[in-house]
Amino acid sequence: MTEGFHGRTVLIPGGGRGIGYAAGVMMANEGAKVALADVVGDRATEAAARLKDETGAHTLGIACDIADQDDVHRMISSAQSALGDIDIMVNTAAIVADKTFMESTPEDWKQMLDICLYGSMNVIHAVLPGMVERNYGRIVCLASDAARTGQARHSYYAAAKGGVISLVKSVAQEVGRNGVTLNVVSPGATDTELRQGREKEVLEAIGEERFAKREQTILRMYPTRRLGQPDDIAAGIVYLCGDGASWVTGQVLSINGGFAMV
Repeated sequence: MTEGFHGRTVLIPGGGRGIGYAAGVMMANEGAKVALADVVGDRATEAAARLKDETGAHTLGIACDIADQDDVHRMISSAQSALGDIDIMVNTAAIVADKTFMESTPEDWKQMLDICLYGSMNVIHAVLPGMVERNYGRIVCLASDAARTGQARHSYYAAAKGGVISLVKSVAQEVGRNGVTLNVVSPGATDTELRQGREKEVLEAIGEERFAKREQTILRMYPTRRLGQPDDIAAGIVYLCGDGASWVTGQVLSINGGFAMV
């Protein structure tokens, strides 16, 4: 174990699995105390226990719906009571969609914006005052290259994530003088549990033959000819959360196997 995050308290909404959990493991292995939050409370609790077993770190699992501002404040209070003031916040909580814009409904848009955009606003707004007061903080949010280039069947997801990028860039300009950095990591297609669940639904809808052709088409869009793994994305998150990135703020780091070179 190295000690790059020794004594730091990390909060990861969406950390019950996937990219968030992978980032939690990496920072715990470098001495961080880690609170993992998830809308499914049992998943958060189980992930925190597993993280403690794997790393020996101080951990906490918290149930939280980041679309609910009151729930977010309860999450912050629980994390601070158990692990101390929050130094680092990594928001990986999200949902995805696979519909054309004409197939979508206002209810779809609202759910997407509530979680992906307003959820990011809620958690940033909740942790920021303490970070500014202590003159230290690292905030990283996940977006998507769909927000930067556009992507068919992901219109309102792209819109929500585009809002996250603009939010982070703007707030970064406001609090940089207070020792707080905010950045975005923009992943390509990553082999997470969330994606696996969605792909299972696609397989059932279109059948094995069409699904296999679809997967090959997706892989050909990536110069690396593979999907990302959670650790691929987590490594970039950990860099942005570390002291070596103290002069990096308001930036978008694409980790996407070359899918979009923007």
